[in-house]
Amino acid sequence: MPRVSEEHLERRRQQILDAAQQCFARKGLHAATMQDVFAEAGLSAGAVYRYFKSKGDIIAALTTEATSGLRSALTEAVRKEPLPTPPELMRTVGGIVTELAVPGGPVRLIPQAWALALTDPNIADYVRTNIGGIRRLWIEYAIRMRDVGWLPPDADVEVVAKTLMGLLPGFILQHLILGDTSPDDLAEGIALLLPNYQHVDEIAHS
Repeated sequence: MPRVSEEHLERRRQQILDAAQQCFARKGLHAATMQDVFAEAGLSAGAVYRYFKSKGDIIAALTTEATSGLRSALTEAVRKEPLPTPPELMRTVGGIVTELAVPGGPVRLIPQAWALALTDPNIADYVRTNIGGIRRLWIEYAIRMRDVGWLPPDADVEVVAKTLMGLLPGFILQHLILGDTSPDDLAEGIALLLPNYQHVDEIAHS
């Protein structure tokens, strides 16, 4: 019997994740069942369970996948030269979120995963890991802010990072539920709260 290639295995795994994402986007993480995933993927239960032992494993994989695009773009923005101002960085982050939050998009699963993490220890582990990774990027940004003189030399960069990190869930929820919050709103609000950066940001986008 010929061996199945790694490429084939990865394609099949992604096929299952894509099908699950469509099911979860349509029905929600709570209501969608593994039977829904089997039907959407056009695969047998055995074929799906070969890759994922449970619905929780699929949710964990999708949660990681959903944050990977955001994390990658944030990494690039945080390490950019010259260092982006807080309003400029928030505009970038907000833009990434809106791109990934279209109907059926991965960002729409993130708040549902947060809710599940409160009661499911396995999901909580994945969510905690993803949130921790993003917060470390904000710490990196706060260190760079301190190094260029935008923060006092003795600034607690972890506290700054926790505060900046807190803006992201609020933006996601407002964008998804209220539908009236844009990346420009986020950038303008930061510029008003931190007026020292407003002029710099206006020059950057003039």
